[in-house]
Amino acid sequence: MLEAVGEEAKLVVGKPGQFDVEVDGRLIYSKGQTGRFPEPFEVIEQIK
Repeated sequence: MLEAVGEEAKLVVGKPGQFDVEVDGRLIYSKGQTGRFPEPFEVIEQIK
């Protein structure tokens, strides 16, 4: 993340099995919605 978009990622513990990616309070990826972990490019594209 730091190299790709100049920002550090912060891990926040949630419910078991939960994996959400938020940027400035906006949900950009949810494992709960897709049933899988994101590929790095999927997250980076949403941030840029």
